[in-house]
Amino acid sequence: MKLEVIDLKKHFGDKEVLKGISFTVENGQPLGLLGQNGAGKTTTIRTLMGIYDIEHGEILLDGKPFNLGKESVGYLPEERGLYQDIKVIEQLVYIAKLRGLSAKDAKRASNNALAKLEISHYADKLIKTLSKGNQQKVQLAQTIVHNPKIVILDEPFSGLDPVNSQILKDVILELIAANKIVIFSSHQMNFVEEFCKDIVIIKDGAVVLQGDLEKIKQDLGGNRLVIKANGDTNVDLVTKLHRLFGPTCEYKITPDDLIVTPTSALTKNELISRIAQNDIDLRYVKMYEPSLHDIFVAKVGEDEPALPPQPDLLDFCKHFGVEE
Repeated sequence: MKLEVIDLKKHFGDKEVLKGISFTVENGQPLGLLGQNGAGKTTTIRTLMGIYDIEHGEILLDGKPFNLGKESVGYLPEERGLYQDIKVIEQLVYIAKLRGLSAKDAKRASNNALAKLEISHYADKLIKTLSKGNQQKVQLAQTIVHNPKIVILDEPFSGLDPVNSQILKDVILELIAANKIVIFSSHQMNFVEEFCKDIVIIKDGAVVLQGDLEKIKQDLGGNRLVIKANGDTNVDLVTKLHRLFGPTCEYKITPDDLIVTPTSALTKNELISRIAQNDIDLRYVKMYEPSLHDIFVAKVGEDEPALPPQPDLLDFCKHFGVEE
């Protein structure tokens, strides 16, 4: 399966909040949808989910117009909320039946989802008696209870401790292994790096970077090298390298090692060869690859933009079985 979002544009009043968003995600190749608060991620997801009308552009599934009513989609929204005064199993069965399962199948699927997230012992508990983390796991259970082909997760790790985060990670990896289409939106870059093959970074309603994450890292790493020497501090190593190369290299000291950037016609191989011929005992030399956090900050900056005006979410909350 292949889901294509093509040239989405959207206005709230006079403000253009989506400026031609395009990306593609295929089954088994999870996509990280990234951006600061107010960048347009949630608006894009809500347009995909049919909560907002498509003002301009199109959404295709395997080359045909995407029909949410005919496709099996699981959505974990950023807005958290459950019916607090009913039992956990009642919540899941209700959602499963809304997704088209029979009463019998809904009960079976609900129990399976609870077992998968290791919360079966809460099945007959009122939701309001559960901790924030366990309520989050209930919400994920209702996201996958109907075995959807497409799964959209918006900040799924919010409020989870390390143990429950690992349980959720295992479930997400299972979804990926089952060849689901998975769209993963989060500010926790370590999780995005762990799960996602491709990324899309949005800033001010426009895509500023997208593609295969490993290739992006290699391309943005450029000709920089990461060097560590035995018996030398990074400061000592900079001194020795400066004697060798003078102004033809730039240096950046990190807590663990040294990043060296040739600034002239000096190639990486020449740099390594000349270091090896001198009195420097190298522990390792490797290509520099920026972290996703570094890439994100470089592309979108650190200033949080003001949130655009949002339409009332009451209908959205009711539609997905959550309380505003």
